[in-house]
Amino acid sequence: MIQIRELLGFASMGVEVLAVLIMISFIIFGTIYWLTGSIKNMEGAYKRYRVLLGKTLLVGLELLVAADIIRTIALETTPISLAMLSGLVVVRTFLGWSIIVEIE
Repeated sequence: MIQIRELLGFASMGVEVLAVLIMISFIIFGTIYWLTGSIKNMEGAYKRYRVLLGKTLLVGLELLVAADIIRTIALETTPISLAMLSGLVVVRTFLGWSIIVEIE
């Protein structure tokens, strides 16, 4: 019988895999869209490409933060792991904020 901790570990890993798949698939899709759009409309294609990539990275970062929270709270609740989680959240929040500023 699968215990709750194992199930939460699998859920955390699943969220991480989902984040990576979303980022990779939208980077590939965005690049193809940019390349085909550059031929038709050179002026707006690069800006749309940057916005799409920025939004994709934001979603991926948010999912990775969620996976880290699940893993830390459910599996490894120690002062060191909480401190590491806090550091990761701060770094990823700063990255997300800088991506938003760059998009706008």
